[in-house]
Amino acid sequence: MNAIRSKLFLLFFLSSFFSFAQPIEKLVKIKVAPDHTNWIYKTGEPVSFLVTVMKNSELIQNVKIKYEFGPETMTPFNRDSAMLKDGQFTIEGGTMTEAGFLRCNVSTEVNGVRYENLATAAFSPEQIKPTTELPSDFAQFWENAKAEASKVPMDIKLTLLPDRCTEKVNVYQANIQNYKVGMRLYGILCVPKKTGKYPAILEVPGAGVRAYGGDIAMAGNGVITFEIGIHGIPVTMDSGIYNDLGRAALNGYFFFNLDDRDRYYYKRVYLGCVRAIDFLFSLPEFDGNTLAITGGSQGGALSIVTAGLDTRVKYLAAFYPALCDLTGDLFGRAGGWPHMFAENNKSFNVKKDKIETSKYYDVVNFARMVKATGSYSWGFNDETCPPTSIFSAYNVIQAPKKLTIFEDTGHWTYPEQNELANKWLMEQLLGKK
Repeated sequence: MNAIRSKLFLLFFLSSFFSFAQPIEKLVKIKVAPDHTNWIYKTGEPVSFLVTVMKNSELIQNVKIKYEFGPETMTPFNRDSAMLKDGQFTIEGGTMTEAGFLRCNVSTEVNGVRYENLATAAFSPEQIKPTTELPSDFAQFWENAKAEASKVPMDIKLTLLPDRCTEKVNVYQANIQNYKVGMRLYGILCVPKKTGKYPAILEVPGAGVRAYGGDIAMAGNGVITFEIGIHGIPVTMDSGIYNDLGRAALNGYFFFNLDDRDRYYYKRVYLGCVRAIDFLFSLPEFDGNTLAITGGSQGGALSIVTAGLDTRVKYLAAFYPALCDLTGDLFGRAGGWPHMFAENNKSFNVKKDKIETSKYYDVVNFARMVKATGSYSWGFNDETCPPTSIFSAYNVIQAPKKLTIFEDTGHWTYPEQNELANKWLMEQLLGKK
């Protein structure tokens, strides 16, 4: 029974940690692929996209497609259509003269149903540079913020969750004080029952408002895990409560107080991640040294930010990080989620004070400070966290790093991708291969 319960909570963890699942299978499949197997080109080098349209694994005859291509998230510079007599067609996609990503979108209509897909070619991605600027007092601003937060008592409150515990793991909801008196941080703590000293993983969440199950499976392997929420609310409530908060009080939280660097919503979030590390270091079961952090999307961003803020982080595993190069849209290229300066947000966000605040919270500027050994992974088809924005941050990281690209993934991961990351983390923390 305990083994079944552990597996159920592992599934819950994966579904919330990687909050965007693989695309649902469709009857008609459009496949789009650049003509380089690794999807990477040098600037100025031409790219072509092979398109196939299939049903029941057979090419569809005489099907019409519409296609467009251009820099990702920007207005396409070419739109056209074609009739595919044998279900295949090659689109000559041109090139890019500057480092970046060129995206080809293809759609068709079969029996009144619209189908679409895309592929994105990389042009010298290792040469992409950020558009955001590093404020002269960036490091001092965050050192001061951490110093003030350190004066606030943690006031730790642990509640055992018996129905989640297993033969090997105790599971708690942790409730600790964040960077201001009265402001709380909640998460699910999983601790191996066997007496000993263990490494730890801080697991940081993707965007949204939800409950958390805790990483019981990883704890069963001999690692303390702490999966946190960021909104200062308990993480064990009924799902309907989170849905209501997400639609109302916390709707658009990533824009809250963007005009003030001291009050912007993510200040509590970034400092809360540091406070979570304080908490882990207070645990008698922690070995006092071996700490990793991991997450995807917003969690990928928080992994890099926290490693930049706190050198106690020794390892990080980040998937498609958000909040990278936020000002990209102001320079005619893809900016990172939440796209605060994109065309549809310009009327209320493109103001000097908001642009300046963004620089103090941009992942790029924390990436410059990272010392932790890192494993990173994403795909070129990500429409939520554009790869242009992600490479802007990745390219400035000077710490030991490895990048694993799964070219055709969007804002989701393959199971094999997750397994590679977990294996890498286990190797770093436990020396297991």
